[in-house]
Amino acid sequence: MGFTGLIDRAVGAVLGSAVGDALGAPFEFGPEGAFSARFPRPGHGGEMCGGGGWDPGEATDDTQLAVLTAESLLERGGLDLPDVFGRFRRWAAADPKDIGLQTEAVLTGGEPWDTAAALHFRVNGRAVGNGALMRAAPSAAYFARDGRAATMNAARRLSALTHGDPAAGEGTAVLHELIRTALTGADPLTAVPAALTALHPGHRPRYEVVLSAGWHPDRATEFNGAVWPCLGSAAWALRTTASYEEAVRAAIDLGGDTDTVAAVTGAPAGAVYGAAAIPPRWLDPLHVPLPGFDGRTLRARDLTGLAERLVSRGRDRGAFVTAP
Repeated sequence: MGFTGLIDRAVGAVLGSAVGDALGAPFEFGPEGAFSARFPRPGHGGEMCGGGGWDPGEATDDTQLAVLTAESLLERGGLDLPDVFGRFRRWAAADPKDIGLQTEAVLTGGEPWDTAAALHFRVNGRAVGNGALMRAAPSAAYFARDGRAATMNAARRLSALTHGDPAAGEGTAVLHELIRTALTGADPLTAVPAALTALHPGHRPRYEVVLSAGWHPDRATEFNGAVWPCLGSAAWALRTTASYEEAVRAAIDLGGDTDTVAAVTGAPAGAVYGAAAIPPRWLDPLHVPLPGFDGRTLRARDLTGLAERLVSRGRDRGAFVTAP
């Protein structure tokens, strides 16, 4: 595919995740079907409604941490894990509106970047929240041109900054591979078998279940704030819908952790259908405050610029890498 197509899909992934986040935020922890009950006729507007402490179009910690990851990758010229962690820690110290309990404990505990998450996991015994999945779009776009192995490895390392359980890193690696595949113009669900093969054997069986064609979110054994049902729900939404808008609506209608499930769904869906498939009525009010960073607030045009720069950094290396 041409470079123009790659740019469009990368912009779609980054914007698609942010829009899903902002759309889903007011419905977090609500019941199934709440979004469609309020907005039963797609395309008639008003969906960026705000509520639950969020302004209309306001993105949550999901997108805020994604932006900080993107800016670190671009400013440092690659994966600088201490820098990413430092940005996350600065953000957490600024009292953001929302922060996951697990992520907050890691970022505010005072431990060094390379031991904080692992120590939290040893003490608490559980760190499989979906907080690393939700920020995946920028890093997936940045590393996509390096192929499957490099992209999945970067995903694991970024996940481990806040999630000490390797299970979270394995799920984050799969999501990166789905997005990478979508950026090539292929169906991301065709990447599932190869992505599963690339997982640690001890973690593979649970992901095989939630990513199987016959799995439905009703069969989840954990709340969708956990990495397995969150990723499985995103794959289900992609598999059972035919547009970006349908996929995100389906994700939010699952209830529960609606902002993150929609953000995780929106990244590959945005890559599949392209930036033009995201309704302008959802993009216009979109904004991403960055607590701790001089009062900055990003808009859709800023996210577009970030996405373009994330994939442009490798343009001079030739064709898109499709091999592992």
